[in-house]
Amino acid sequence: MVDEKQRWASETLAPTLAKAAEQPIGSRTGINLNAEGNAQFTSISGAPVERLYTEADLPHEWQPPDPGEPPYTRGIHATGYGGRLWTMRQFSGFASPEETNLRYKYLLANGGNGLSVAFDLPTLMGRDSDDPLSEGEVGKCGVAIDSLEDMETLFDGINLETTSVSMTINSPACVLWAMYLAVAERQGADLAKLSGTLQNDILKEYIAQKEYLYPPAPSMRLVVDTLEYGAVITPRYNPISISGYHIREAGSTALQELAFTLYDGIEYVEWALRRGMKIDDFAPRLSFFFNSHNDFFEEIAKFRAARKLWHSVMTERFGAKNIRSHWMRFHTQTAGVSLTAQQPKNNIARVALQALAAVLGGTQSLHTDAFDEALALPTEDAARIALRTQQILAYESGVANVGDPLGGSYFVEKLTSNMEEGARSYFKKLDEIGGMVRAIEQGYPQREIAEASYRYQRAVEAGEKTIVGVNSFTVEEPPPETLYIGESVREAQTAKLRSLRSRRSNQAVDRALSALCRAAEREPAASHTGISSANTMPALLDCVRALATVGEICTALERVFGEYQEAAFA
Repeated sequence: MVDEKQRWASETLAPTLAKAAEQPIGSRTGINLNAEGNAQFTSISGAPVERLYTEADLPHEWQPPDPGEPPYTRGIHATGYGGRLWTMRQFSGFASPEETNLRYKYLLANGGNGLSVAFDLPTLMGRDSDDPLSEGEVGKCGVAIDSLEDMETLFDGINLETTSVSMTINSPACVLWAMYLAVAERQGADLAKLSGTLQNDILKEYIAQKEYLYPPAPSMRLVVDTLEYGAVITPRYNPISISGYHIREAGSTALQELAFTLYDGIEYVEWALRRGMKIDDFAPRLSFFFNSHNDFFEEIAKFRAARKLWHSVMTERFGAKNIRSHWMRFHTQTAGVSLTAQQPKNNIARVALQALAAVLGGTQSLHTDAFDEALALPTEDAARIALRTQQILAYESGVANVGDPLGGSYFVEKLTSNMEEGARSYFKKLDEIGGMVRAIEQGYPQREIAEASYRYQRAVEAGEKTIVGVNSFTVEEPPPETLYIGESVREAQTAKLRSLRSRRSNQAVDRALSALCRAAEREPAASHTGISSANTMPALLDCVRALATVGEICTALERVFGEYQEAAFA
């Protein structure tokens, strides 16, 4: 077979190149030339790509598994999407809880079957809307949530027992989750039937997004508290979504996104096991969240390798027995960082290709970005086009009819193998450092991502990577109409907070916050069954029921845990 590939290179390829040398176009770089002076192919991440892949590129007697069979390279379900399509979960949140509630009802009425809550920056940072540091940011990049009353308004008229809800929140995740659970209680919902996902991934905040409050150790303790509480109280809800999305948005390669995300998962498992939890009690509810970028085949290979690697981690490293512990279940969002403000309607095509890669890669749920998101939060029309993109893929394209239709492709299988091998190399390095928390403290993943981001930006600026409408095929055109969020949202939220503090029992709030601090001060003890006596979730629920605000709760925890300040890394 190797001789056959060499024969093709000499008898078929060489005469072709002699007549017309390849040109540096798109993912071919004009700098990396081979001995004959012809341009070389690379992926968007900079990985070399050969002209031809054959059986000789795969291991001897290679045979891929069938869909639904270990190690799940070809998917965790035997029928692919035959039994159920992916969840079409549009990420949405803006301005006030009232306005976002109307957008949710609009999306559900137009065929969406899951909600994904985007919070504004003050909420993400654990601050109330009337905090001086919140000025200029309230409601701008998501919905402003200050209290349980806001959360009730957000889900007014939406049955939480039957609607899957994802919440993109990290450092104050336990607080917002407590509010969600309290609203479900008020609706009379059976908490054991709630479904959805809490992002709750603090490690990637230190690595990439930087929306952290407390130092790593106490932050990890809060994450484990939610894992422990969720395993008992909300067995169908995913209390964490281990996120590579923001790692990729920060400029990582596809390989770095894969490796660092899965190793974050390993770190969470290690901490939960040290708490005394049993692997098969919580591992089935671990979920993941990936980016789908522009390099079509590289992204598909990343998703396939992720499933195979996680199966290996669960079975070989942790000895999980439950088959559901072996499955990697993941949500995907198309790449926000790939969207361009120039010629924004080009983003519709980008999003469609990225969504197709996610579907062919076997995602369980999907968010498609709106074409105008490089300019502002999505308009209603842009959000509908994004949802229709998923529906066209699901109902018109035929790609959901076959499980892993690209399985067996020499190119895809080789890329998948390369992804697996590269990720294992990163795992080894992180093991040597002593785990992800230690690596973060040393700045290792931060430096890796920064260097990758720099290399890519240099390639774009040099014209070695083409971005249509930005550094090639440019035209001048007026910007589209965008959604504008004014300062009236902060004024309205501030008025609501003033009213809330005058109506509630402030003594009850003080008692609840004091009890929370006492719980946070206790060293979590191994429980093995049930919920540890030092778990902070019961105290958090008491706080939100007493109408303590997000800012008040996070400030109380900061008095116990301290505030994290990132060190400078060379």
